[in-house]
Amino acid sequence: MKHAIEITGLTKDYGSFKLDRVSFAVPGGSIMGLIGENGAGKSTVIKCILGLIRHDEGRIRLLESDVPGGDRAVREQLGVVLDESTFHDALRAVDVGTILAKLYKSWDSALFSRYLHQFDLPRNKTVKEFSRGMKMKLSIAAALSHRPRLLVLDEATSGLDPVVRSEILDEFLSFIQDEEHAVLVSSHITSDLEKVADYVTYLHRGKVTLTGERDALLQHHGRLSCTKADLAAVDPEYLVSTRSSQFSCEALVRNKREFCTRYSHLTVDPVTLEDLMVFTAKGERP
Repeated sequence: MKHAIEITGLTKDYGSFKLDRVSFAVPGGSIMGLIGENGAGKSTVIKCILGLIRHDEGRIRLLESDVPGGDRAVREQLGVVLDESTFHDALRAVDVGTILAKLYKSWDSALFSRYLHQFDLPRNKTVKEFSRGMKMKLSIAAALSHRPRLLVLDEATSGLDPVVRSEILDEFLSFIQDEEHAVLVSSHITSDLEKVADYVTYLHRGKVTLTGERDALLQHHGRLSCTKADLAAVDPEYLVSTRSSQFSCEALVRNKREFCTRYSHLTVDPVTLEDLMVFTAKGERP
């Protein structure tokens, strides 16, 4: 599997919001983190991928299929987890397994039972009695137990405590140990994606601002702290955006290695994915 997902020129216009020619690819054997502030279009992209809404323009290729949301054979190979539990409150974990066994040809009851044990989920309590973290772990157990090739997750770790998030992230890493599996996960918790994502696509106001290998994106950029006079002397071609206070300035710089060679007297610190988001969303363009 070369690419689990290929998106080219994806456009969806709601009038008040537009997903504008979004393009990115998720290689097999990798985790792609889809980041962006609330309302940036992450959920719209995922709904288009799953065929839940119809896009206006562009192409979505899913597990080598051009059918929106995939045909039946492709849907069998998709594991989907949304930010809210889709299981009725009155169901027990064992009931969830019974129902899904009838929906998926590849359902593995023994694997589901193993996940319930691994995630410490009670088999006979109702979903209504589960905490948010327990509901999310149940959703992930269900998504994995029909042995999909591709996991698609929309804000699956939001609102969870660090211990539960770490447990879930470890499961994603185990899932992609061969090149026949891949994960697309949208999240605004960038620290999670810094731990597990191989690739990152950053959406800002419906457009792709950055996309590529996580490490390459972080190494390409730097965070400059300096005086206003120092900033004024910097070639604007190196500046992505700036932020100023009464006494100092900060800037997100591109081509960090070249910048540091040219301006060796200035201090440039490493950046995080959160830095990339904040400077893009809140910074001033040079």
